[in-house]
Amino acid sequence: MIRIGRRQFTAGLGASLLAAPLLRMLSGEAQAATPLAKRLIVIFTPNGTVHNHWRPSGTETAFSFPAGSILEPLSRHQSNVLVCEGIDFVEVDNHEAGMANMLTGGGTAQSTSGGLSVDQFIASKIGQDSRFRSLEFGVQTSIWGAARSTRMSYSAPGVFVSPEDNPRNAFQRLFGALGGDSTTADKLLRRRKSMLDLVRGELNDLSQRVGAEEKRKLEQHLEALRQTEKGLTEPVALPGCPSATAPASIDVNANANFPAVGRAQMDLMVSALTCGMTRVASLQWAHTVAPQVFSWAGEAESHHELSHKDDSNAAGLANFVTCERWFAEQFAYLLDALKARPDLEGGGTMLDSTLVVWAKELGDSRLHTCRSVPFVLAGGGSSYFRFGRYLRYSGAPHQKLLTSVCHALGVSIDTFGDATKASGPLDGLA
Repeated sequence: MIRIGRRQFTAGLGASLLAAPLLRMLSGEAQAATPLAKRLIVIFTPNGTVHNHWRPSGTETAFSFPAGSILEPLSRHQSNVLVCEGIDFVEVDNHEAGMANMLTGGGTAQSTSGGLSVDQFIASKIGQDSRFRSLEFGVQTSIWGAARSTRMSYSAPGVFVSPEDNPRNAFQRLFGALGGDSTTADKLLRRRKSMLDLVRGELNDLSQRVGAEEKRKLEQHLEALRQTEKGLTEPVALPGCPSATAPASIDVNANANFPAVGRAQMDLMVSALTCGMTRVASLQWAHTVAPQVFSWAGEAESHHELSHKDDSNAAGLANFVTCERWFAEQFAYLLDALKARPDLEGGGTMLDSTLVVWAKELGDSRLHTCRSVPFVLAGGGSSYFRFGRYLRYSGAPHQKLLTSVCHALGVSIDTFGDATKASGPLDGLA
């Protein structure tokens, strides 16, 4: 028998496989071939960044978050994050367009992704057997109503998937009635189903009297109703599902309650994922042009106003960094919560088997551009990507990143969004 050394075998695979998961497995860098994440979380925070205060220092694998920098609160999770710089939204600029393209990649009904946002596209592939195909949580996203500037998720071109801004409503949807006896809960359930039946009948009737485009949108609404009904009738299946406490009743639109609402929503999201209620969830903090004043952090101007402070305004710029560090602290809290929960399906922690994507709609907040838009990915040892790295690209189209996110969840697609802008996954992630 002829024996071939590992080095000879590796060389025989060819240079094109040097970055492949198989080779990493052979060289001891991975324990399994192309491990996939089971769940996806998308987090949005508004108004871009200031790169000099966001950027890590060092090299790809030997990097750090400078003291006082925006991402410094992630230091304890450094081995679980993948910081990506230099990713562009191609031919897209400003708040509204950035928000609309951030998760859709500019896709249309003719695109392979059908114009859906990446969370909804993945949910349509891996969420069919879940109680909720996806869950959308928000923090003061609807004060200005539903529009391209306030929505990030799309179930079809131009069809918003609006987040739930009230934690008590979210809790009720997930875990049942807020107090009261079982009779009251049963009455509420029957009432909701009756309302769904009424709305479904009206939409079916209307769909017979409209054009093709309007009919397509109505079909999307009917599918949303079917998913809502499924959530009402299917029980939590996973044994060992942790109990959850109903959030306090507060004014969810009061500026001062922004932190409390966000914390409650993160806790509910982690509970829902841990219990197996869904595999895809998102949390949207405010919206582009966010008007919130971070009074809890000692600030007196709105987040959007602070995002426009230039380098000559040292005090104003420092105040914006304070706000952005606060968002980084919330992201770190979410990672803490995922690490603290066991994966009831396969062992390890929830972070081990979940891909978390922190997205923004702008690059440099002062320029209103969508160039070098910051992305932070997070996960654990059971995920597709290799974490604990800082990657610097030079104008890579963000459609490639969205394609890679699909691949990490086991969803096969050649290009996500506008195929004329890019094709294939983003190099260096897997």
